[in-house]
Amino acid sequence: MSKRTLESLQKQYAREVSNKGGGMRPGGRGGPNAARGMKGKPQNTGKTIKRILGYVSKYKFHLIVVLLCMLLSTVTSLCGSYMLAPIINRIQFEVTGEAVPMKGPGVIADRVINSFTSTDFIKNIIGENKFAAIACYVLAAAIILGAVYLIGMATTYLQARLMLHVSQNATEAIRNDLFDKLQGLPIRYFDSNTTGEIMSRFTNDVDNIDTMLNNSLTSFVSGTITLIGTFVFMITTNIWLTLITVAFIPVFAKGGSMLAKVSQKYYSGQQAALGAVNGYIEESVTGQKVVKVFNHEETCVEEFGTLNGDLREKQFKAQFWGGIMGPVMGNMSQIAYAVTVGVGGVFLALGRLGAGDLTVFANYSKQFSMPINMISQNMSTIFAALAGAERVFNVMDTPPEEFGREDKGCTDEIRGDVVINDVTFGYNPDKVVLKHISLYAHPGQKIAFVGSTGAGKTTVTNLINRFYDVWEGSITVDGRDVREYDLSHLRKNVSMVLQDTHLFTGTVMENIRYGRLDATDDEVIAAAKLASAHSFIMRLSDGYQTMIEGDGANLSQGQRQLLNIARAAVSKAPILVLDEATSSVDTRTERHIEHGMDRLMKNRTTFVIAHRLSTVRNSNAIMVLEHGEIIERGDHDDLLAMKGRYYELYTGLKELD
Repeated sequence: MSKRTLESLQKQYAREVSNKGGGMRPGGRGGPNAARGMKGKPQNTGKTIKRILGYVSKYKFHLIVVLLCMLLSTVTSLCGSYMLAPIINRIQFEVTGEAVPMKGPGVIADRVINSFTSTDFIKNIIGENKFAAIACYVLAAAIILGAVYLIGMATTYLQARLMLHVSQNATEAIRNDLFDKLQGLPIRYFDSNTTGEIMSRFTNDVDNIDTMLNNSLTSFVSGTITLIGTFVFMITTNIWLTLITVAFIPVFAKGGSMLAKVSQKYYSGQQAALGAVNGYIEESVTGQKVVKVFNHEETCVEEFGTLNGDLREKQFKAQFWGGIMGPVMGNMSQIAYAVTVGVGGVFLALGRLGAGDLTVFANYSKQFSMPINMISQNMSTIFAALAGAERVFNVMDTPPEEFGREDKGCTDEIRGDVVINDVTFGYNPDKVVLKHISLYAHPGQKIAFVGSTGAGKTTVTNLINRFYDVWEGSITVDGRDVREYDLSHLRKNVSMVLQDTHLFTGTVMENIRYGRLDATDDEVIAAAKLASAHSFIMRLSDGYQTMIEGDGANLSQGQRQLLNIARAAVSKAPILVLDEATSSVDTRTERHIEHGMDRLMKNRTTFVIAHRLSTVRNSNAIMVLEHGEIIERGDHDDLLAMKGRYYELYTGLKELD
């Protein structure tokens, strides 16, 4: 290993188990970024189950039919196996002449078969031929057995189709509700929860719920019914052999528990190693240009080889211990089977048990451990699904954005008169970001914020459109507190161009129209011309109908930003926020944009955040922020005359030029 040890790499790149392959993205700028740990067990099982049942309760009829199908399928499976008993006993009787006692289901099965073979028509054909009588008896039993298994197949098919319908519709409703909830959550939630965590709710957690409803839950119920039914059939056949079989249950449980603990330990290590590999791949691929610029290809290969080797070792142990559970439990089942058959052979020799009964009981004894193993395996899946469901419901229970007070509803046309009065705010209770900020901006004015990184410039604009609410003071738009506006109406009148661009999959026309969905094609083109984007759009392969994929991977950073500016232009919002909007474009393009921006900002209240001080010289007022306070304010000439912080920043920039 070169620079970083295996342990340090694992700590840096490990991901939660449920985020297999999912990248963890940092929170948004200006907010906390607290990663959440994943819990393996549900904290409130009863409440979680009740809420899941709420999604499937609308399919009560389907569930009743599914339960009946499970019962019928289990009964046909058990009865089909038991049909062997009267067949073998009848053959034994015909061969030896000794009557074999039948009881329980065997008596019923024998009577059903005899009802087919005792008709006058069959008797006339068979006559006194013993071989023909046995053949006829076996043929009738085979026909009945085929009908029983055919019913079982039909009920199993119907059960699977109905449960698939229920599970898919339920998970669709859960995903829809989860997505609807996310659209109403405040920015604070996305700042404090990583992208990987949020995505895992839609993928792994909801998929686990679907698996539980469609497979694990039905297998659990079916296994329970099978276990009870098998026990009933066994005890009606021979109680002593049943007690011997049941005596092995603690052995199965103890052995399975020990193996599960060992395999779970290695499985956890495997998942941690897998998360480290996935995280390293994600970071390396995303930062491939940086890797190549600094010639770190060999280092990446070496570090990945170490992580991959660690994954191989842990995966080998996990798969080994997980794989031997089946053979070990199978061998334990064979031991129980051998003991049961041995004792049953003694009963057979003493004439207390028929050969058919022993055959069927031996079969049940061999299968008795299968439902136990199936139930124990499904329990872990069910608990994992319930834990995932709890995480999904925790998102749904997160308080949504406050859309305003009870008297909200102001939808009057907004002019853009903004007043920030003595505002104090912080993202965390223990850290204040803004301290007693006051300023005003009238329609048509351009207010600029400059200052060091982290001074609070972006935070001010985040408060205007209520991404967050102020602690103290107030922000008013047209004389009305922003908390009293309908939130959608407020944000419809505030357009933002951020430093980080984001384009959606679709055409260039559709991406610009995202600023106002009812905008016409002519309005979109006019907005693009206003933002100086029209010329480069026309040079694209299909012009405004060029498809954009991968967040605009086929465009330059400057071109993507121009489309974002055009999106803001088409919105016609009276309040405009430009957060380092021209930081990603070259100086020549910036000059073209400035002419368009002057037209864009006409009659609009504009807030500009910029590190390039040349872009804020023509502002009506410039606010210099440091440590959350406005230390200087005035226009460009006034601030230069003051020879304070702005003078230092501006002259330093001039010297760099």
